[in-house]
Amino acid sequence: MSSKILVLPGDGIGVEVADQAIRVIEKLNEQGLNASYEKDLVGGASYDVNGEPLTNSVLEKAKNSDAVLLGAVGGSKWDDVERSKRPEAGLLGLRKELELFANLRPALVFDALVSASTLKNEVVNNLDIMIVRELTGGVYFGQPRGIEDTPNGKKAIDTQIYYDYEIDRIARVAFDLARKRNNKVTSVEKANVMETGVLWREIVKETHKDFSDITLENMLADNCAMQLVRNPKQFDVIVTDNLFGDLLSDCAAMLTGSLGMLPSASLGEEKNGKRHGLFEPVHGSAPDIAGQDKANPIATILSLSMMLKYNLNKPELSNKVESAVQKILSEGYRTGDIYTNEDQTLVSCSKMGDLIIERI
Repeated sequence: MSSKILVLPGDGIGVEVADQAIRVIEKLNEQGLNASYEKDLVGGASYDVNGEPLTNSVLEKAKNSDAVLLGAVGGSKWDDVERSKRPEAGLLGLRKELELFANLRPALVFDALVSASTLKNEVVNNLDIMIVRELTGGVYFGQPRGIEDTPNGKKAIDTQIYYDYEIDRIARVAFDLARKRNNKVTSVEKANVMETGVLWREIVKETHKDFSDITLENMLADNCAMQLVRNPKQFDVIVTDNLFGDLLSDCAAMLTGSLGMLPSASLGEEKNGKRHGLFEPVHGSAPDIAGQDKANPIATILSLSMMLKYNLNKPELSNKVESAVQKILSEGYRTGDIYTNEDQTLVSCSKMGDLIIERI
């Protein structure tokens, strides 16, 4: 049965890296993937054409696809656009409307890139962390929110809200993942100063009773940030809320040396054997190098690999893609963001795509 993939390149370098991922899809179709794909607009590119960062038409296509591959959205070009029309609103809309509550962001240090990290080799060598971020609740979606005038001056309001079921379902994702890894979950919140943190800790502990084979550790978010830099190998799976997940996953990403290397998956609940999934690189749209064939496509290609594993049930093809990336890096090929010395071979975005495809 053929799979349907919706590709939303977005803005800036998103277009270039998505093109390389499409080439990988075409290569994998020769090896049994059996997937069709369709491209459409999201983010600033959609706003420029349609006046909206996410149209109803694209949203319907996303709902009717087996998976969505996204490049990147945003850029200074749209800084003065009202918040509801900005490129990022298109991404938030996809997450919300597809009910993508679980964001999976691995922080994996490739052997060939240990020296690219700003931390000592012994601290990051063989590092493999999975951060599970709750994606549809919390302060990014809570109401009321806004800026208003008061007798004492302007007042800004953001509301952090979590329901018990939202915490339970993200905890179950984390515990399930830990069973396939090293059997440890670190739950991160601020129970010392936030009521949502108190509830978060309570519900995660309750959910843990169904996963007694997994070690559970509770940690405050500020301590977790410190420990990620001090001793990141103590972590296996980190589960946390929307805000802290945003911050901690970027922190963990830089342990690896480059945001351009890291993929992510945003997953919904499984229903009738299927679930919505949005797969995208962690990096942004990098408008300063857009159109120059300098971008690193590896994070997008690895996001496609996560799609193969989590949504399209093609783990063997996922392994092929990851092995090809490992080979290219071990052979010394680098895009500009991970190029560190003259012993390496500096290549363009499209050339990196060529090399990976040759080794799949």
